[in-house]
This record gives sequence, C-alpha cells and structure tokens, in this order.
Amino acid sequence: MQLTVWTYEGPPHIGAMRIATAMEGLHYVLHAPQGDTYADLLFTMIERRGKRPPVTYTTFEARDLGSDTAEIFKRAARDAYARFSPQAIMVGASCTAELIQDDPGGLAKALDLPVPVIPLELPSYSKKENWGASETFYRLVRGLSQPQPKAKPCRMTRPLCNILGPAALGFRHRDDLREIAGLLGHLGVEINVVAPMGATPEDLVRLPAADFNVLLYPEIADVAARFLEKEFGQPYTKTIPIGAGATRDFIHEVCALAGIDVPDLSDFESNMPWWSRSVDSNYLTGKRVFIFGDATHALAAARVASDELAFTVVGLGCYNREFARPVREAASELGLEALITDDYLEVEAAIQRLQPELILGTQMERHIAKRFGIPCAVISSPVHVQDFPARYAPQMGFEGANVLFDTWVHPLIMGLEEHLLGMFREDFEFNDAAGASHLGGHGAAQKSREEDGPDAAEVGLESDVIAWAPEAESELKKIPFFVRGKAKRNTEAFARDQHLGTITLETLYDAKARYGR
Repeated sequence: MQLTVWTYEGPPHIGAMRIATAMEGLHYVLHAPQGDTYADLLFTMIERRGKRPPVTYTTFEARDLGSDTAEIFKRAARDAYARFSPQAIMVGASCTAELIQDDPGGLAKALDLPVPVIPLELPSYSKKENWGASETFYRLVRGLSQPQPKAKPCRMTRPLCNILGPAALGFRHRDDLREIAGLLGHLGVEINVVAPMGATPEDLVRLPAADFNVLLYPEIADVAARFLEKEFGQPYTKTIPIGAGATRDFIHEVCALAGIDVPDLSDFESNMPWWSRSVDSNYLTGKRVFIFGDATHALAAARVASDELAFTVVGLGCYNREFARPVREAASELGLEALITDDYLEVEAAIQRLQPELILGTQMERHIAKRFGIPCAVISSPVHVQDFPARYAPQMGFEGANVLFDTWVHPLIMGLEEHLLGMFREDFEFNDAAGASHLGGHGAAQKSREEDGPDAAEVGLESDVIAWAPEAESELKKIPFFVRGKAKRNTEAFARDQHLGTITLETLYDAKARYGR
C-alpha cells in the first residue's frame, strides 16, 4: 500500500460502517484488532452524531493470534445479537484482520442466528471507502429486497419512488435529502423508501414496490440502482440535481419517469441565475477555477462553474477511479485532461502549475489553498467538522444552488476587499502599523512584517533564495494577493534565467513585460 500523510478515502470497511450507521435496526460485527476502533471518531466527532455507530468490534490483541481468533469473532457476534436485537447483521473484517483469514461470513452462518446475516467481502488492499459503501449497500439490497405486488390501493394515485444514496458521513447528505424530498412532494411524487439513510432492513424488503428510483449519489447507490432496474424493472434517474440547470433537468427527468406533467416552478427557482446575470457578476466572469473531489460533486461543480457562473475551468479531476470515465469525458468537453489520482501531492502540483483564482475541492484542497493563498470552497468529501453545519445548507435543488453561489462567490468577493485594503496600505487608517481598524484597535502592529519583507502569507509561497530590493518588494505588495504568488514566482524565474542575484524594480517590470505578452 502507498503510505501517505493524507488520504482521500479510508479502507472499505469504513464504507460499510457508513451504511450501517446511516440505517436503523442493522448491526455490523467487525473482526478487527485493537486500534481499528478509531473509526468511531469519524461519526461522533466529525459528523457530530449523538450516538456511537452500530458496530461491534472483536478487538483481538496480539497475544490472541496464537490462540483461536475465530472463537473471539463468534462470541462477539452472539453477544451483539443478544444485546442489540437487530433486524439484520452484517459481518466482515478490517484490513488488519483480513490477513488472518478467519472467514467472518462462514463463522456467522454457522452460528445460525435468527436474523438475516449479510457477509461482506471487502478487499482492503485493492479497494477503498466509497467502493466499500457501494458494495455493502448493494449486498443489503440484493439480500433483502423481495418482489412486491404492483397493484396499489385505490387511494394511492400518486407515482411512487425510492430515494437511493444518502449515507452517514456524506457531504451534506442530510440537507440534500430534505431538499429533494420537498421537491418531489411538490411534483406530486410520493416517497416509498429512502435508503440507506434512516431505512431499516425491513424497509429494504419494500424497495421493489416503487415505480422508479431517484439516484442521488452514484458512488453509494449506482450498483444497487442497476440491480433494481435489472431485477425488478425499476428505471432510475441519471441527473444529479446540483445547480439550477441540473435541478431543472432532474425535474423533467422525474416527471417523465412518473408520467406526469412538469408543474410551474416559478416559486421554487434559485436566486443564482439572477445573480449570475447581474452587474456584480462581471467581476466573476472568466475566473480561473480548479475542481477536484469525488466524481459526483466534481462533475456537478464543473457544469455550474462553466455554464452558470461563467468561470473558466482550468482543472478537473476526481480521486475515485471507479468513475474516471465520465470525469475524463467532461474534462475533454472543456478542453482539459482530467486528473485522476488519490495522491494529494499530484493535486498540489497541478494547482501550483495552473495557478487558479479559486479552488473547489475537499478538505485536502482547503489546506493546499491556504498554503498557496488561493480562495477555496469545499464541495466534496473528505471533509472536516466545519462542513457538517448545524444550519440547513444543501448542495442539491434550487436552495442548494443558492448555497453554492454564496459558498463559491464569497471567497472571491472577500479577496477583492482584501485587495482594496491593500491598495490603501499607506492610508492613516489602513496602514500596517495601525492595526485592525474594524476591531477598534489602532495599536502598532508587529514590525517584523515590515522589516522581514514579504512573508509566505503575503506572497503565497515560502521565501526564495533570490534577494528582493526594497523598492521591488514594495511594488510586489501592490499586486492583488490572489495573484501575488504567481507574479513572485514568474519574476524569480525570470531573474534566474538572467542570472540575477537581486530583483530590482526594473527586473520586476521586465518580468511583467515578458509574461504579459
């Protein structure tokens, strides 16, 4: 395995845990050593759930490897059923326990528990978290769903659908579900089952009763949706309703599957299209944007950025290789080569090379953007605790389009404000020695920033070995901070080409002339 400081996805048993945690009446018995229980923190500290995940760990120790670890697993499975009385049990092994080959599925079957037992075979050394979630949900749907009579009671005249995909630890899944459920209700479509979020194993039995499925997150539910289509003839939606345009397309697709007319949606329209046509949007037109995340959110962001906000997408990629093909196709339509990688260092190198003015990415890209001094908005998992807000903040639907506009545009607008403050650096109120006027403080600021020259926070990168003359340094500070790093690097590259040891004001202007052609 590749060892790295950061990783976009955990091992597949984390994906299985996301499904178990999203559902009710389901328990996951995980054959795992001490130390693998760290996964609880993802839900209790990151997602801020009020209860622990429904997972029982065998937590065998090193000294147990010389004895019967299989008996430890069987005892844990029996105890889990006796304590929690679930409707169904999933059994599997973590990446470490996989090496001892105890076969949790076979062991659980031998216990003859009075509830369905779904064995999970999740190859930890070749697959990752999203694949694990998808495979787990598919195994549950395949193992529990049963043919249902299609004849509906007379009182039920509305078309019936399932919503597939929302899971625990998903990026804004809770709010997306609320938004889309409300939209479907307005269209006159009734919801049969939402899964996995909030569903029980008994609910999964009723999945085939619906007329069609609404697929919100392909990373989680695409395989299950394909199974339901093949096995029970249920079509499913292909459009992900992120952005105003995609939401309108989604509505037309749902109405076509439900056999109903498209209603008047004037009361549901997003404010984003109006803002995009406003005078203020002139500042946004042509902004260079780099997009990276899971395939669903990256593809949606590329469409919104290019078609609805008139940004220029200079980079597009995803970390889940299972969806590389549609990302490559979307990138090709934008005249780009897709970046398909799970190595954050490759993403960082691409950002440094492309010099975007806005980054739309994950928690990883947030850190990269902070280092380079580039505005950033998080659009995809992996995320941190601040991306599970207490407020209502969907990504999908018309309200989600409003959230996208605010989330993406505000970093750029604030960047303009910072630039304007920089222009008035010598003003008596805004100069560096005056302190923060908006906080009421006019005490002298630290002199080190004046004495030490442009630091990493100002220029966007660490200091270079090439010296800067004071007048050139002062002129560099007048350049907007969000492009200052690029100007500094270009100037230093020019100085190296000219074999100059010190960058003067003339050098700065000569470099500007060269790169401005």
